[in-house]
Amino acid sequence: MNIALIGYGKMGQAIEAIAIEKGHQIVLKIDINNASDLNKENIAKVDVAIEFTGPHSAFNNVMKCLELGIPVVCGSTGWLDKWEEAKSFCEKQQGSLLYASNYSIGVNLFFEINKYVAQLMSSHPEYQVAMEEIHHTQKKDAPSGTAITLAEQVLGFIKQKKQWVNEPSQDAAELEIISKRIDPAPGTHSIKYTSLVDDIEIIHTAHNRVGFAGGAVLAAEFLYQKKGIYSMKDVLGL
Repeated sequence: MNIALIGYGKMGQAIEAIAIEKGHQIVLKIDINNASDLNKENIAKVDVAIEFTGPHSAFNNVMKCLELGIPVVCGSTGWLDKWEEAKSFCEKQQGSLLYASNYSIGVNLFFEINKYVAQLMSSHPEYQVAMEEIHHTQKKDAPSGTAITLAEQVLGFIKQKKQWVNEPSQDAAELEIISKRIDPAPGTHSIKYTSLVDDIEIIHTAHNRVGFAGGAVLAAEFLYQKKGIYSMKDVLGL
């Protein structure tokens, strides 16, 4: 495949290394210094775009790719207040869009574990649940998109929790998410159930960016020559 990288920071560079190793070509690299190069002329040679920028630019980048008819894999978080608009535009354009809050295969398996544990714990209100996430200091959004996905899964089963908050909370109806920014942590997420007699905790810890980058390339391979809106559940058959 001919791949466009939209966002060429540490994640973009990790994606580039894996894509080339798998026999793909990076034919376009977009960062803050050459954003205008994301245009019809340059994108014509692209089979799929992989977008990892930030919450303030992701939506516009996704919409631009869809407008130009290029399948786009998006891993930026913090912009999902505009997700419905992006979905509608993708459908109108008969385009191709794959979004995930996290492309790591391990994290996506962890999502399934999280749902299963939450379902088991739903009939045991004596346990209080809380979450923590740790990322590097360059992480722009808090809580992370992965933490929000995990929290929404918990809220789907633990009915006494009505909403998540990104701060310590003594309100029994609030699911607290504590966000820490510590270098060089690529990403740790934990969900802890605490009672008077014991604790149950599940944790996912990323050791580096390779898992995220490899999953993004796998997603691009999946999306190639497809139409529609997909997630990592589709990629992994979960």
